[in-house]
Amino acid sequence: MQKRKLGSQGLEVSALGLGTMMMPNNEDSVRTILGALDLGVTMFDTADLYGEEYAKHRFGGNEKLVGRALKSRREEAVIATKFGITHTQGPKGDPAYIKKSVDASLYHLGIDYIDLYYQHRVDPNTPIEETVGTMAELVKEGKIRYIGLSEAPADIILRAHAVHPITAVETEYSLWSREVEDEILPLLKELGIGLVPYSPLGRGFLTGQIKKFDDLAADDYRHHYPRFQGDNFAKNLEVVALIEGMAAQKGCTAAQLGLAWLLAQGEQIVPIPGTKRLDRVQENLGALQVSLSAGDLAEIERISPKGTAAGSRFPGW
Repeated sequence: MQKRKLGSQGLEVSALGLGTMMMPNNEDSVRTILGALDLGVTMFDTADLYGEEYAKHRFGGNEKLVGRALKSRREEAVIATKFGITHTQGPKGDPAYIKKSVDASLYHLGIDYIDLYYQHRVDPNTPIEETVGTMAELVKEGKIRYIGLSEAPADIILRAHAVHPITAVETEYSLWSREVEDEILPLLKELGIGLVPYSPLGRGFLTGQIKKFDDLAADDYRHHYPRFQGDNFAKNLEVVALIEGMAAQKGCTAAQLGLAWLLAQGEQIVPIPGTKRLDRVQENLGALQVSLSAGDLAEIERISPKGTAAGSRFPGW
C-alpha cells in the first residue's frame, strides 16, 4: 500500500482511505472495514451524525460500527470523525459543544483518542479562533491527535491555521466537483495542509454503474441531488461515457481512472471513496496502479473540463 503524508504535522495514512457514512451497522460492514484494513487501507472516516439512528435524532451510530470493527486492531488504523452539525441549531463550534461532542465520540467509538478530529461545518456564530483554540486544548489533553476542518472557505482555513496547525481539510472533490481548485487547493499546498476529498466518484455517478434514474432505489438520498435529475442526469451520463471510454483504453475502470486523476493532483491528497462492499474497495485500490502521463491528464481535461457537470452539487435546501 502506498502511503501519503497528510499535512505537515506527521500524520501518515494510506493513499486511499475509506468513507463509512453509508454503511449499516451490521456484520457485513464489519467485514468490509476489516477487509479494507487487510488490504492496507489505514484511514477510516466517520462522523457523529452518520448512521441510521440520525433520523431519530440520535448521534453516534456509524461511530459505533467503526469502533466495533476496529476494536481489536486499533493501532493499525487512523480514525477520523467530525462534530458540528446539529439537527435543529445549525452548525455548532462553541467550546461547550465541542467538549461534549468529543467525549460522546470517544464513547461511541470505544477509544481513548481520536486521530483526526474535524469541525464538520463552520459555525457562523462562533469565531473560528475560539473553535480551533478549544480543539487545540483537546490535543494537549490527549483526546485528539490532529485537527481538521470540513467544507471551510479559504479565509477560515487561514485564520484557523494561525491558531493551531490544521492537518487536513475535507471537502468534495472529483472530476465533476472542482471548485476546490480555485482557492482552497493552492492555499493548502502553501500551508502544508492535506486535502481529503469526499465523494471522489461523484456520489457513484463517475463509476459508470448508474445508467438510468431508475437504477437508484426509491429511498436513495441521491434522488434529491440536482445532478441526478432530469436533463442534468442525461448530460452527465454523456461525460461519464467519455470517461468510461478512456478508462477502457487505459485498461482500468472508470472509478479507477477518476481516483487516479485525483491522486495526480497533489501528493497531499488522500481521497476517501465510500462503499459498503469489499469488492468495491478492491477495485478502488486498483487506482494506485494506474499511471497517468501528461498526455492522459490533458485528455481527461478535454473530456471532463472544470465545470462540466450539469446541476449544482447540493440540493437547494
